[in-house]
Amino acid sequence: MNTVNDYQAIAQQYIAAWNATGAARAAAIAQAFAPDARYTDPMMQARGHAALDQMIGAAQQQFGGLRFHLDGAADGHGERMRFRWTLGPDAETAIAKGTDFATLAGDGRLAEVSGFLDLVPQAG
Repeated sequence: MNTVNDYQAIAQQYIAAWNATGAARAAAIAQAFAPDARYTDPMMQARGHAALDQMIGAAQQQFGGLRFHLDGAADGHGERMRFRWTLGPDAETAIAKGTDFATLAGDGRLAEVSGFLDLVPQAG
C-alpha cells in the first residue's frame, strides 16, 4: 500500500526528470517512469523512455532557464495519485501551472501520466 510519503517521493522524482539535463535526464526518467510509461497533456504525448526523453528535452528548449517545481503535497490512493506543479524561474514566479493525474506500475514507478494545464504562458 502506498503512503503519503510514497506519493510525495514519486512526484519529486517526476519533477526531477523534467528538470534533469543531458545524460542525467535518461537516468532520472528511468527512475521515475516504468519502461513503457505513457504521458499525455494538451500539447504533447510520449510513450516509453526514449520518447519521454525527447519530449522533455523539447520542453526544456522551449522554456530554457525555467524549472518545474512541486506545488503543494502529492496525494493518492492505491495505484492512483495526483499532484500540482509550476514552471518558472523559481517556485513563486510561475508562467505555467498544472495538475497531473498518474497511475503507478507495480514497482511504484509511473505507468501513465495525464497532465492538465491550469495556467498557460501568454503568447508574447
